[in-house]
Amino acid sequence: MYEEWVIKLSEKESLIKGFTLFFVVIELFLAFIFYNYYRLEEEHLSEQLFLEMKNYSFFFDDKRFEIDLVPKVAENQLYELYFDKKNLYILVPFLQDNESSLQVMYPLSSYQKLLTQIKSTLLWQFALLSLIAVLISLLFALYALSPLRKSLKLLEEFIKDIIHDLNTPITSILINLKMMEKNEEVESIAQSAKTISMLHKNLDVYLKDKVFEKENFSIKKAVDDQVNFFAPLYDYLTWEIDVLDQVIFSNENALSRILYNLISNACKYNTSNGFIKIAMHQNILSIANSSYGIKNPAKIFDRFYKEGERGLGIGLHIVEKLCDELEVKKKLEVQDNVVTISLIFS
Repeated sequence: MYEEWVIKLSEKESLIKGFTLFFVVIELFLAFIFYNYYRLEEEHLSEQLFLEMKNYSFFFDDKRFEIDLVPKVAENQLYELYFDKKNLYILVPFLQDNESSLQVMYPLSSYQKLLTQIKSTLLWQFALLSLIAVLISLLFALYALSPLRKSLKLLEEFIKDIIHDLNTPITSILINLKMMEKNEEVESIAQSAKTISMLHKNLDVYLKDKVFEKENFSIKKAVDDQVNFFAPLYDYLTWEIDVLDQVIFSNENALSRILYNLISNACKYNTSNGFIKIAMHQNILSIANSSYGIKNPAKIFDRFYKEGERGLGIGLHIVEKLCDELEVKKKLEVQDNVVTISLIFS
């Protein structure tokens, strides 16, 4: 198995882009070469037929050509190749009659068959060279991405080490804060420590491939835990919670990560004196918030995409990743500057 999920995805995207770019350049170059080569072959075929018809006008020893006596036309030159709907032909002098010319003809259908054979040969050559171009592009992309692969691997190992090292001090801070006498300063420190802990869990989920075992748990408790965390931080928002004590079958830890990122996003990109509404109806949990609108709704779940300066652009991508793993459907709606993301449990 290749590196962790984030590195595999980064490499895959970069490999596809590098391969596509290099392959397109090669294909355009080959197309240009083969088009010009075809035009040269077409001209060569015409010249060859012209010379053969001219030679035929002297000896009449080629069954491919036909002759006819036609009236002279002022604008038609002798020994020039002409095309009409049925034939290629040249006009040669007819010594016994100054008013007529001898027309040497070659069927246009036969000429087109010869062009088709040339096209077929060139297409096979083009296909063969395109296959070679695919291999060259792939090798070039792999070679070009080798430094990126090493850098991503080092970065991933570095982040994993940081996450692992942060776990112990964060846990120690939270445990010791519980034993301290409660006051405003301690509560502020505790809230900041919880925020760091939440970010730590987010990065831990993002960088690790986990198999989430499903279990029965209360959706109300999972929602209340996140609301109790965010509501004091965003006390200028109006919070409306309508979630009954309903048991669902999923993974509580993964769903907590989903709720954390959805509510965090709803808070960060809210309006002043805005609102957040969380409701559960049957098997659909919806989180709605006032907003200044979304420029590109189709991209908000893309990794590293963000429409503001805040955040890293991975929160909603984590939501998408976890929803896929838990087989939870999600739905985004934007109407009158109200953003609603719904989770549909099966």
